Parts: sequence; C-alpha cells; structure tokens
Amino acid sequence: MSTHADRLAALRTQLKDDALDGFVVPLTDEHMSEYVGSYAQRLAWLTGFDGSAGAAAVLPEEAAIFTDGRYTIQVRNQVDGELFSYEDVPQTSIAQWLATHAPEGGRIGYDPWLHTRAWVKAATKALADKGAQLVAVERNPIDQVWIDRPARSSARLEPYSQNLAGRSSASKREDIARWLEAEGATATVIAALDSIAWTLNVRGCDIVHTPVALAFLIVHDDASADLFIDTEKADDALRNHLGEAVRIHPRADFEAHLEKGYAGKTVAVDPERSVAAIEMALERGGARVLARRDPAVLPKAIKNEAEIAGHRAAQERDGAVIAKFLKWLDEEAPKGGQDELSVAAKLYELREATGELRDLSFDTISGAGANGALPHYRVDEASSAKLEMNSIYLVDSGGQYLDGTTDITRTVIIGTPTAEMIDRYTRVLKGHIAIARARFPEGISGGRLDSFARQYLWEIGEDYAHGTGHGVGAFLAVHEGPQRISPPGGAYAGADEPLREGMILSNEPGFYKEGAYGMRIENLVLVVAHEVEGRRVLGFETLTFAPLDRRLIDKGMLTPEEIAWVDEYHAEVAAKIGPQLEGDERAWLEAQCAPL
Repeated sequence: MSTHADRLAALRTQLKDDALDGFVVPLTDEHMSEYVGSYAQRLAWLTGFDGSAGAAAVLPEEAAIFTDGRYTIQVRNQVDGELFSYEDVPQTSIAQWLATHAPEGGRIGYDPWLHTRAWVKAATKALADKGAQLVAVERNPIDQVWIDRPARSSARLEPYSQNLAGRSSASKREDIARWLEAEGATATVIAALDSIAWTLNVRGCDIVHTPVALAFLIVHDDASADLFIDTEKADDALRNHLGEAVRIHPRADFEAHLEKGYAGKTVAVDPERSVAAIEMALERGGARVLARRDPAVLPKAIKNEAEIAGHRAAQERDGAVIAKFLKWLDEEAPKGGQDELSVAAKLYELREATGELRDLSFDTISGAGANGALPHYRVDEASSAKLEMNSIYLVDSGGQYLDGTTDITRTVIIGTPTAEMIDRYTRVLKGHIAIARARFPEGISGGRLDSFARQYLWEIGEDYAHGTGHGVGAFLAVHEGPQRISPPGGAYAGADEPLREGMILSNEPGFYKEGAYGMRIENLVLVVAHEVEGRRVLGFETLTFAPLDRRLIDKGMLTPEEIAWVDEYHAEVAAKIGPQLEGDERAWLEAQCAPL
C-alpha cells in the first residue's frame, strides 16, 4: 500500500471484518519500550509519524494522532491533517478523545500486549461512560494488513563483561531474591529490555541505538531465573555466561508459562513497565499479581564504581570526537555546500574512527536554522537543509560504547550572530550553569530543580517544551528512568523521583524560535555528595567535555560565579580532551577554551 490513506482504509476494512468500531495504535512494543524494533513501528507505518512518543486512534469516519509539545511541528509536517486530527497531550488523552468521539455502544479494540493495565482501566471507564466498550484483540489488526511487516531481529545476545558491569548477574539476582522474600512474592516478571540486560549482564542489538535483546525474564525467590527468547539468539557462549541457574525457553512459550506455572502464588509485576497481557495471563492461571516497581530499575540507575569509570572514559573519548567535529564545522560550514545530512555523516565518521563505537545512542538531531527549532527533529533526504551564513546550527548526538553511553548537544553560530541569538543562548547557558552548580539535600527530586534552568527564560516570557534532564544508562538506554529533571506532574514521569548519589542525568535547557532557530546546551552529569558547612548534601559532577561557542556568550549577562564556572569548565575540557588532539586541532581547542 503506497499511501497512508490506503493503509488507513485497509485498517478500517479489517476493523469491520473484526466487528470493531475503532482501534488504538500506541508507539511501543511488548516491553513498553521508548524505541522499538522495525517490526513494532505500527504507528509510523499507519500515519508517517516517526517521533519517539505518540499514539493514534482510528474510528470508522475519523482518526486522531496524539503527541506532546516536543512534536507539535513535526507531527504536522509528517501526518496528513486530512486523515488524522492533531491532538495535544496532556491537554487531552486517547481515553478522553474516545469518550467524546466513539459511537454509542461501539466496540473499540486494543492490543493487550501494547498497553498497561492502568491504561486499560482508564480507557474502559471513559468508554463505559459513553456506553461503549474496550475489547482486547487476539491478533493486532494492523499486523493483518501490514503485508511487508519486518520480522523480529534474530541477532544473538552477547555476554557483557563483569569488569564493565561492576557486579555479577548472580549477585544482582540474589538481591532481587531477597527483595521478593521481603515482599512476600515467589517471583517477579521483568519485561523492560534494559532491566533484563542489566540483570543478566547481557547486551544485544535488536533495537536500533539501544543495546538490548527482545526477551522476557522471570526471577525467582531462589535467585534462579527463566529467560524467554527466540532460541536462535542463544549460543554456547551465552549459556555458559548465564550459568545453570538461568533457564532458557522459547519466547513463544512465555504466555503459556505465565498461565500454568504460578497458580496460588504471588508474582510481582511492574504496572508501568509491563503490558496488560502479562497480568491477564497470570490471573487466568490463578496467580496473585502484586504491583511493584521492577526491582532492577533503581539499582540500574545508581551506577557503581566500574560503571562510573566506564562512563568517564566514554565521555572523554566522545568529547575529543566532538572537538574535532566542531573545528571541522568551524572551517567548512562558512565555505557553503554543507547540509544537515553531510555534517551528521561527518560526525558519525569521526565517532567510528575511534574504533570503539558500537552504535549511535539515538538518531543524530542535526538542525540548521528553522529545523533546529524542532527539539526532536530527525533529518532525512527530503528535509535536509543547507547550513547558511549568519545562522544557528544545533547538533544533539551520542554514541554507544562498551564502557558508556553518551549524549551531548552543542549549538554553534555560522558567521555572525544577532543580538537576540546571543541573548537567548546566554540565558540557556545561565540555566545550564544553575543546574550544574546546584546543591540540594538528599531526598530532593529532579522536579524541584527543573525551574533552576528555566528562570532566565521565564524573565522574558519564554520557556521550552521538554524536560531539562533524563537518566542515562551504562551502555544501555540513552533515556533511562526512574529519575528526571523536569516539571512535576503532567507528561514527565520520574519528576518526583528523589535524586541519589551515582545517578547520571542530562542537563539540557534550550530555546526554540519557531521558523527561525533552536539552541540547546547538553552535558551529562553525575549525582555526587558534597559537604556544606559540615552537612552532607548532593550536587552534580559534569561528565561531558567539549567547548561551548564563546561567540554566542554575552559575558556582561553572566555573574562572576557563572564566568568562573565557564572558565573552569573550559580549563577541564582542555585538560581532558587536549591530550587526545594534535597540531591544529589542539591549538583550535586551546583557543576555544581560553578564559572569557
């Protein structure tokens, strides 16, 4: 089917055949993943939207697509407004929209392997108020009309060195077993792919840019585990790595195992990270489901010494790449002939030249001029814009290395900036510094710090429609929970999570002028302990090292403390990155890192 109109029509025909009056299409997989394999890209196939967060609802005569403020512009560029109405989250939700638009007495289908139980309950209630019902489908109707749907990846799982992981899988499973005993549970189902990878000290390549494998894991109160994967993914090296305490089963047997193995037993399931079908299967088999957070989530977020050391090494390696790239850009962009794709390709080439790169950590956001005003812009052949003189260029990128995951954004001027550009960049920088210099008592959440970064934009009536920081994994997901630095409530899960020593987050305030330019400054930071007047408090250690564009900094807008922070940061950049560079590149870096 060549057009999205054709695909939408085919879906509606299938829904009629299935006796359904509508269907909900989320952007996730059976693991509630943020980034999903090509086989699970149902929303993109149906609508054309390829952002990382969204959903659609299809009825016989109308359809809607739901996105948040990060994608307000992108969704309108990618999705035909004649086919789908644009709905903004959190101002509305799928459940609210269906309650208004679903036909009286209608049957609205959903795939229980793609939604949480909480969503099912909320949508069921909203539809009941309308006299409609939510219906679990046995087979996803999109899969029935998506003729050339890709197969799931068959790539093998790979053992991950304990030297890099810092702990054995056995010790992690023993901790989970003790937790299960304390909770009065026999077992826990772990469905989040990064939690499975962390718990077993394995990595994979089933999801682009995230080194995980498609699997389900059940950990028991004796520290043994059952791993459900496509069996061609396991070789002798993996079996030896996992040991006899981890039993391997075909992935296709997972649902039946849940139904048959836990009658009368209590099984812990994470209601946020597990799909409704898991709880439904356990309940069909007579198990008691205990709603508890995935026991790997918090220890995975609190990095150990080996993971922190790996991160530092990865950040310094990646920082040298960024410095080389920025020097190249400084010289080549003014000559003309460069576009968003060509400069992103150069950055990838430089990362690959380290010999250590396993993958990018996400699709590079390479935004020239107006495209930089789209916070989660993704360049392609059709959209790639030229880098023009006297314009802003924003590049948000990262690498996956065995020892760490990187994520960095730099904003540069090509030519001469306007006074407004300098003002806005300096305000973003002041917000970035406010987070970097923050000191706070233990127990404080990222949500309580978020306004530190926004205050200088608020002074002039401006803001940005994304969080200020997200957690980052250790050669795992570039977006990792549970912690965030973002506004409390609303769409930002994790804003209320207390920050703890050892957590890694991004620090990335920004400013976006629609139709003109965007700017963001992003470094990764580590939560560390400090002593203030004899009391233990927490703060941040910056892990990312690459120069800022001094041409965009108005020194007169900075306080003495902020100037000192920039100078000290640049001195550290020069000290850590400089030895990795030679000749003209090192001289360029030293000039960029001179005191303000």
